[in-house]
Amino acid sequence: MAKETRRRVYEFMRNQIRAGSVPSVREVQRAMGFSAVQSAQEHLDALVADGFLEKIPRISRGYRLPERSVSAFMIPLLGRVQAGGLVDAIEDREGYVAVDIDPSRRPLFALRVRGESMKDAAILPDDIVIVRQQPSAQHGDIVVAMIDDQATVKRLRIVPGPAGSSRAELHPENPEFSPIIPEGDLHILGKVVEVRRQFETSVFHEDSIP
Repeated sequence: MAKETRRRVYEFMRNQIRAGSVPSVREVQRAMGFSAVQSAQEHLDALVADGFLEKIPRISRGYRLPERSVSAFMIPLLGRVQAGGLVDAIEDREGYVAVDIDPSRRPLFALRVRGESMKDAAILPDDIVIVRQQPSAQHGDIVVAMIDDQATVKRLRIVPGPAGSSRAELHPENPEFSPIIPEGDLHILGKVVEVRRQFETSVFHEDSIP
């Protein structure tokens, strides 16, 4: 609970500072619903100690974002998605990933990839895909899709059918795998907008982010 509250304080401060309005400690207290101003001060002090905020000494409202975080927004890393066959879609939040895209305009989430069916699109096992949440996509987009209760990452193909009809297929980028022709309901969860390969960790785990 304390970590979740600290995360909320951080997000409030980050958003206000980016908007050009640095909150006072008492404003943080009111925004977070703390009964005592000391609670707000303790969370702010902890954020400074952990490097998520900087405090300019002897200046009222003297908080600022560290240079490393000026363009960083945090989005959740929600478990793993199969780049192969279909697997049960289980949300198992691993942590958070920093992105430069403001997720308030269009929700974003991240998934860690399993399997090699997308290797020819340079999406490899343990890569992290950044996904823009949207219910539809265009022919050729790489998407995270759910069929019934199973999820996968594939390239969306719209294939013409008889009498002007069409159907959606999910195609791998590896000749060793076959396309998935959905027999159940197909739901697009989002479009892959970025792929990351980690040589050093860039994931903020629950115990390392405020």
